[in-house]
Amino acid sequence: QVHVRESGGGMVQAGSSLRLSCAASGRTARAYIMGWFRQAPGKERETLATINWSGTHTFVQFSLSDRFTISKDNAENPVYLQMKRLNPEQTAVYYCAAAEGTEFTTDATRFNSWGQGTQVTVSS
Repeated sequence: QVHVRESGGGMVQAGSSLRLSCAASGRTARAYIMGWFRQAPGKERETLATINWSGTHTFVQFSLSDRFTISKDNAENPVYLQMKRLNPEQTAVYYCAAAEGTEFTTDATRFNSWGQGTQVTVSS
């Protein structure tokens, strides 16, 4: 099983940019689909973006595609979520997760290794 840990959250002002990082450890010799998700208070968890292990195939939620970018240089490097022009509605706990295998997915239920989350707070 792979373990993932997020970093890079914090409090920023509206309009700011922020980059989240997700580092994987453990059984990293296997392939995984990596994803970023978030959950705001009183709301359901939503899928933001996913990427394959080599970083060659990506998905970003359509409504965020002009501001969010997911990237991963290669199998050894962390997964990044670059967020631009943040607004207060994007305040949430952001999670990184891994789904073992090579079949690309955006379904959060397929991801079985989750980090503890990192808080992102956007002030107006």
